Amino acid sequence: MRDLSVYLHIPFCAVRCGYCDFNTYTAEDLGGGGSRAEYPAQAMREMDLTLADDLAAGYEYTQLSTVFFGGGTPTLLPAEDLAAMLRHLTSLLPLAPGAEVTTEANPDSVTPAGLEILAAAGLTRVSVGMQSAVPHVLRTLDRTHKPERVGQTVRAAKALGLQTSVDLIYGTPGESLADWRRSLEEAIALEPAHISAYSLIIEGNTAMARKLRRGEIPQPDVDLMADMYELANEMLAAAGYDWYEVSNFARSEEARCRHNIAYWRGNDWWGIGPGAHGHRDGVRSWNVKHPRRYAGLIAQDKLPREGSETLTREDRDLEYIMLGLRMAEGISAEPLTAQQHATARGYVKRGLLRADSYDAGRLIVTDAGRLLADAIVRDLVA
Repeated sequence: MRDLSVYLHIPFCAVRCGYCDFNTYTAEDLGGGGSRAEYPAQAMREMDLTLADDLAAGYEYTQLSTVFFGGGTPTLLPAEDLAAMLRHLTSLLPLAPGAEVTTEANPDSVTPAGLEILAAAGLTRVSVGMQSAVPHVLRTLDRTHKPERVGQTVRAAKALGLQTSVDLIYGTPGESLADWRRSLEEAIALEPAHISAYSLIIEGNTAMARKLRRGEIPQPDVDLMADMYELANEMLAAAGYDWYEVSNFARSEEARCRHNIAYWRGNDWWGIGPGAHGHRDGVRSWNVKHPRRYAGLIAQDKLPREGSETLTREDRDLEYIMLGLRMAEGISAEPLTAQQHATARGYVKRGLLRADSYDAGRLIVTDAGRLLADAIVRDLVA
């Protein structure tokens, strides 16, 4: 008997952002398959099949500690559909007292009336995709919302008693340090409980990667991005936001995103929807990606699984270091090998890991170490 988190993937977008490498589809991408209208019923059926699979394997969960609607653009679906999915889920497993229930929200597609419907169904938290307050940066990112829509959404959510978070991206080609300062100032002025600040990563065969290869946009400046992170850290700390993960800042412990923390700590979660990943007791699984294939398997009353893998002890140790070292609490030094301890001591001497914490048996990055957290992890697991 244990708690469970659930991730509900909404794979639809009105427009695909140029930097997006997620499993998302516009109406044109779908080509007549994987209907938005039919999707909520398919996702609810997957919930039924997943619970039956858990019970057959001897796994029983007590309650839902966190639920997260992500995407894609969850608010592209009617609020009534999202509410129906949440109600069906909680008919299978009850929400824990004080459970966190989040939806990502695109300022273009969320409305006060829709938020009211979701709040009545059990929503507690809204994560608004602000990305930037600067129009030319939004255009480069292919974001279509007007900057003022972010504030309207945050205020509407607060009026309903919902916790609020805003997501920012820094390092967009053509974005200056002054542009980034403006975005931070406007995000802080909204007084959300939580702010995420992610560095732009241009991945794979995205539209932005193709523009970069054609020379239409400049390569992101890593030194400027480091300056941007330091500015974010300085401004957010001054405004009362404490970092609890390298890219995430909250005004209180209660405002931290508990759903993401469940991932980082290796808890169990269901991944519902096309391409969604789940985890159960050391076994990671993932669904087929395309909504049309997903719909076909659900119609046959089959779990829409593409594959699974059992994490080895080495895999778990690796993930523990990779994810834990990015968090303010750090990781225990006890499981480290002699070679890893030698590497860690080198970073302590360089001022990138805290000496007092290392002496007490934990690895915790310093402020300077946060900028190089990924490099530290690579060295530790090499």
